Amino acid sequence: MTDIAIDTPSRPKGWLPGVLTILFVAVYSWALLIAEEDWEVMGLIALAAAVVVLGLFTGLGNKVKASWSAHEKPLNLGALIGVLAVIFTLSDQHFPLLMLTTTLLYFLASLGLNIQFGYTGMVNFAGAAFFGAGAYTAAVFGNVEWFPPLLTLVAGGLVAMALGLLLVYPIVRTTGHYAAVVTIAFGVLFKTFLEVNEILGGPQGLMVNSMRLPGWDFNNSPTLFGMEASFYFNYAVFAAILVAVIFTFVRRMERSWLGLHMDAVRLDETAAACFGISIHRTKILAFLSGNLILGIAGALYGMMISFIAPTSFTFSDSLLMVSIVLLGGMGSPWGGAIAAAIVVLLPEKLQILQEYRFLLFAVLVMLVLLFRPDGLLPRQIRNYFPGARNGQ
Repeated sequence: MTDIAIDTPSRPKGWLPGVLTILFVAVYSWALLIAEEDWEVMGLIALAAAVVVLGLFTGLGNKVKASWSAHEKPLNLGALIGVLAVIFTLSDQHFPLLMLTTTLLYFLASLGLNIQFGYTGMVNFAGAAFFGAGAYTAAVFGNVEWFPPLLTLVAGGLVAMALGLLLVYPIVRTTGHYAAVVTIAFGVLFKTFLEVNEILGGPQGLMVNSMRLPGWDFNNSPTLFGMEASFYFNYAVFAAILVAVIFTFVRRMERSWLGLHMDAVRLDETAAACFGISIHRTKILAFLSGNLILGIAGALYGMMISFIAPTSFTFSDSLLMVSIVLLGGMGSPWGGAIAAAIVVLLPEKLQILQEYRFLLFAVLVMLVLLFRPDGLLPRQIRNYFPGARNGQ
């Protein structure tokens, strides 16, 4: 009698590796945010490096990936709860909450760039310009009494998307370094326009009104359990929820037929066109949706810092955003979270690096491109078959 091999579905991985990862990252983030001395920060960096090496050599990293793939939705919710828990533990501390919120907003901006870079293969070196468009929109609409501040976020995204329309024709007609030159030129033009436009404050910049919800002004310090919290607590909680919503949207887009079209365009435009995919339509959709997210992030950032100027949105800031995408991994949303923490937190925590942060980022990008070209947390191969558990 002939033996017949029956392919049974693999058993889903347990929750434990994913849950432990969330707990470790939450405690580690809290410790890093409250650390003040350089030796404390260096010790935490050494600890993170040791954990990464241990995970690579013992296979713990693969177990975490498998656990997250099998239980992605509940673990993503657990990650959000972990972020909120860190925010609540730091509720009365201004600077740590400011750094955490800034990290969240840069992570949000990286999600927009990932749609363009990681999914579609489009180059955008004007991220700071679209980010700034959202911030300036918040400054302008914040002075309109009847305009709801919550809609100002949407308006910031729509203005950034509308500015993107100016670049649609050259972007879809060029590729590679030609497209890079187009976006670089736009970024320089945007900064110059702000400097010479007196209506938008010129080189002196503009004040931005705070974010407000009915009965809730974000610039007022809330009271938690009888204790006065920092007003940055409001922005941190709102930013965490906003990131969760847009993160879900981006993941949905990636796994939809739109995401498949974007991947096809990135891998081979000629082959994608042969299968009936509209190259121009896919690129336009990716470019505009990415800029929409950048504009929303910029609008909330402007409301949080209360003052913006042309020098806040320079080409160097665009390079920082690009470095987040490259360091984290092209098309890897969670990689952007790790890279955003490195780019935003480390220079602030290690004051000795303040003057050399661009040199640090340049060295990091070169090292990643040489030794880990897929980024710190590479994008996984996705499986679109129904019932599959091991794919992304």
